[in-house]
Amino acid sequence: MSIDVREGGIFGFLGPNGAGKTTTIRLLTGVLSPDSGSVRIGGVDIHTDPLAAKLKMGVIPENSTVYGDLTAEQNILWTAKFYGLDSATREMRARDILARLGLTGRKDDLVRTFSKGMKQRISIACAIVPSPEVLILDEPTVGLDVQSRRLVIETVRQMNEEGSTVFLTTHNIEEANALCTTVSIIKQGKIIATGSPEGLKKSFDTTQYVEISFGQPVEKELFVHEGVYRVERRGDKWRLYTDNPDHVVKYLGALAERENLVILSIATSGPTLEEAFVRLTEGA
Repeated sequence: MSIDVREGGIFGFLGPNGAGKTTTIRLLTGVLSPDSGSVRIGGVDIHTDPLAAKLKMGVIPENSTVYGDLTAEQNILWTAKFYGLDSATREMRARDILARLGLTGRKDDLVRTFSKGMKQRISIACAIVPSPEVLILDEPTVGLDVQSRRLVIETVRQMNEEGSTVFLTTHNIEEANALCTTVSIIKQGKIIATGSPEGLKKSFDTTQYVEISFGQPVEKELFVHEGVYRVERRGDKWRLYTDNPDHVVKYLGALAERENLVILSIATSGPTLEEAFVRLTEGA
């Protein structure tokens, strides 16, 4: 594969389980050595000059690597020392990051007493303490509660605004859609598509849908119509895929009138990054 991540952007790396995302992260961070080819971080080859390359990056791995027998503050200070920050800068960065991540009140608690979400915050704190040129994140929001997930996403945005280039692997398609300027999709170790989220969506511009919710339960068979080629249940809503949303909306209005149904909500949408991802990885 060949990946070129532009400076200053947020690059999303998507793929199904087993496609090679984590292996790629391990190659980028020097944990694994490639059989051939090279990896350059900010122009520095990580295998010929690993220390210089690693000093340019902050890494948030899939599984937390923070030290459970150190406090939250000690983890950050310890990491900052690895990056060569002087004592005054370490103290200032630790104080600022603890406040940013809502950890000031827990700074003296041992990390092993933290929840998964809190441990992930410490992982993020350690990754961003040197204000890295490149921030590499491997599935950073998996298994997190809503509050922790939102905090992670906001921190990624802030670090990018402050100058960090972000490389992000994720299973969350909408997360990638909301964050990333460029996305690559990997399947069985090969890059099968690269582009902006909007560009990848447009590659399947016939994928549109109408989503509707009624005030009472209805059966899927109610939506059999020549203009609808797939129907999916989404919680209390029904999603109808179509090439002609205008025609389907009018049909649903007439259907509700005929069946005496109350429409609680109805919305149309163009192509989605999720649909592009599914069709690409399925080989469609």
